[in-house]
Amino acid sequence: MILVTGGAGFIGSNMVAALLEAGSGPVKVCDWLGDDQKWRNLSHHLVDDVIAPEALADWLKGQSQLTGVLHMGAISSTTVSDADAVVRQNFQTSRLLWEYCTERQIPLIYASSAATYGDGAAGFDDEDTAEALAKLKPLNLYGWSKHWFDRWAVDQRHRGLAQPPFWAGLKFFNVYGPNEYHKGDMQSIVAKNHAPVTAGETVGLFQSHRPDYEHGGQLRDFVYVRDGVDVALWLLRAMPRSGLYNVGTGQARSFKSLVEALAGACGQPPRIDYVPMPEVLRPRYQYFTEARMDRLRAAGYNQPFRSIEDGVGDYVRRFLSQSDPYR
Repeated sequence: MILVTGGAGFIGSNMVAALLEAGSGPVKVCDWLGDDQKWRNLSHHLVDDVIAPEALADWLKGQSQLTGVLHMGAISSTTVSDADAVVRQNFQTSRLLWEYCTERQIPLIYASSAATYGDGAAGFDDEDTAEALAKLKPLNLYGWSKHWFDRWAVDQRHRGLAQPPFWAGLKFFNVYGPNEYHKGDMQSIVAKNHAPVTAGETVGLFQSHRPDYEHGGQLRDFVYVRDGVDVALWLLRAMPRSGLYNVGTGQARSFKSLVEALAGACGQPPRIDYVPMPEVLRPRYQYFTEARMDRLRAAGYNQPFRSIEDGVGDYVRRFLSQSDPYR
């Protein structure tokens, strides 16, 4: 039995789907469904139960059959301002699950984030020593909360304290794919612009305000959610060295290239309008992210990652262009 927190969310629901498609059940989900269409992220698969996050602590007390925890639940908005809510959800719930997995000796895989790298000045190396982590400076509350738990987990190991038999913090880069539709403005450019591109409309991208980047040439490591899920489930099975792992492709691509891949998948020429970036964003805007993937490869993961052309093509063909786009 596996628990997936945030299991009705974007990455979490893709993990639920992959587990059940592989016959790895039963699967318990911890999440809020709300009053929008988020429930549809679970509609294709038979989950065993849905536990409200506020009931998780009491629910865990009666559980003795869990064999793994995939902790994807978090307040993930980069613009959230309620620090107390973020501490409760992103740190304290993570610590609760760490303590449970330590006591029961079951593996824990949790979602960290590339937001922990801040502006990238310290690089994008997932070295998980206290010294390396102390150099990172997240730019927002969400990134700080994820970084805090990463540092806390590494500190537990450094001090020789009890820990789960295997744990991994996954530093997800720019993930896109099915079941992100409830995220509103936090959806990927692919999801937000599929319908306009299909209709032959123009996509707006930020102008560059640095001379070393052309308009639309800002670079991100875009990773298809199916690849990210494959990494997580491989780690759950293989249980190599515990620690932090980047989850990206290892190859930065431009926003312009992403829109071109979307247009190509939709059978349209790319139509792009470059708009000024709001001044409030300019001091904190990342022009480059690229995951270093050496640690994951050294751990034994040898599967290839999809290019944006392949990932976006699969996303459009199998999901966005269908009447039911959910996985």
